[in-house]
Amino acid sequence: MPRILILDDDPATCEFIAELLAAPGREFVLLQNPDEAIATIQQTPFELLITDLNLNASRSGLDVLREFTAARPASPVILISGFGTLETAIDAVRAGAFDFISKPFEINAVKTTVDRALRQSGVKRPTVSRDQEALAGQSGIVGRTAGMMEVYKLIARAADSDVPVLITGESGTGKELAARAIHSHGPRGRQPFVAVNCGAIIETLLESELFGHIRGSFTGAVSDTKGLFEQAGGGTLFLDEIGEMSPALQVKLLRVLEEGEVRPVGATRPVKVKARVVAATNIDVEAEIAAGAFRQDLYYRLSVIVIKMPALRERRLDIPVLINHFIERAAQRSGRRITLSSDAIDALIRYRWPGNVRELANTIERLAIFSPAGLVDVTDLPAEIQGHSNIKEDTFFTGMPTLDELEKRYMLHVLEAAGGSRTRAAEILGIDRRTLYRMAGRFGIMLKE
Repeated sequence: MPRILILDDDPATCEFIAELLAAPGREFVLLQNPDEAIATIQQTPFELLITDLNLNASRSGLDVLREFTAARPASPVILISGFGTLETAIDAVRAGAFDFISKPFEINAVKTTVDRALRQSGVKRPTVSRDQEALAGQSGIVGRTAGMMEVYKLIARAADSDVPVLITGESGTGKELAARAIHSHGPRGRQPFVAVNCGAIIETLLESELFGHIRGSFTGAVSDTKGLFEQAGGGTLFLDEIGEMSPALQVKLLRVLEEGEVRPVGATRPVKVKARVVAATNIDVEAEIAAGAFRQDLYYRLSVIVIKMPALRERRLDIPVLINHFIERAAQRSGRRITLSSDAIDALIRYRWPGNVRELANTIERLAIFSPAGLVDVTDLPAEIQGHSNIKEDTFFTGMPTLDELEKRYMLHVLEAAGGSRTRAAEILGIDRRTLYRMAGRFGIMLKE
């Protein structure tokens, strides 16, 4: 009979999660205090711990996680938070967390995660020392939506492995930031991070750039030169726009990945290399494979771990957070801080951002420079963004929404407007808190703290 410990500083949230996960044979212990939880862990065996990260106490969910994994190394832990970051996900995974979920989240996904965790209960998971955790720094990747939390988890797991990684996504979504985060958070973090854009260098030069060359191997080769694989040493080589690499060079790259050695242009003997490869592309790789433009065997070799960076239009709820992040960054650079009106923020949220996060960052940077009053309104925005200020959000959804979809959207809108306060949201909706919880369960919404 699985015994599950649920820890959250709000009793109603504990009860809600227990009711959500109720099943024959499951036993739940609900606690609100981390010190009490740690004491209980020492006395009672549990098959699963579900804990909020922020407990409004001297100890956090991470502290409880560490105590739990020390006492029950074969029992999984699921962390829940409405304020997830990459650094938090790194800490959670390295402390032994089975999974990390952000609020609000889909209830069916939570049920699936808990079922999976209970099936794997009994398998001891390795943890990482505090010294290794201390290597983690600020990544520059910002976002709290479910799509970004999935990115964070994959980065955290990729950082502690040594296999090739393929990062996909549209231009401007932050693929290089993800690659740098994998490097800096892993054991290679103190070694070089070397990046090259495979689409910016012609094929004949790219081979020499990657693998090196010996003196006299071609016109202009006046001395022996190490390629980027050698220059990266025991660090990471980031191959951006890997889809632009020619088929002939793809064959040579595949050989490097399989044999761990390169042959400099003009050389007769190979050279051993140790660099880890992280590649990125904004193309549809499967379509390129079908068209014969990209080797399937190279794709399989590169895609041991695949991380898809979501487009900004797919995570609009992150836009206000990103705006604040870029305003702070612009203020540090220029010493000038701007303030955006609510109408300006709405227009930025509704814009489709074909250039994704990079375009948003550049937009905020320009506004910081060219807004002398420091207050930015819709009329101060670029013309292409102003044109979206009156577009209804439903324009971005395909087809006519169902009544349930409209109710769910309205509930999410009210929760956002209420700053996550369940009491205030219930007042706005004209219902009591119990009804609010029932509605949340019906729509698959996990309420914030």
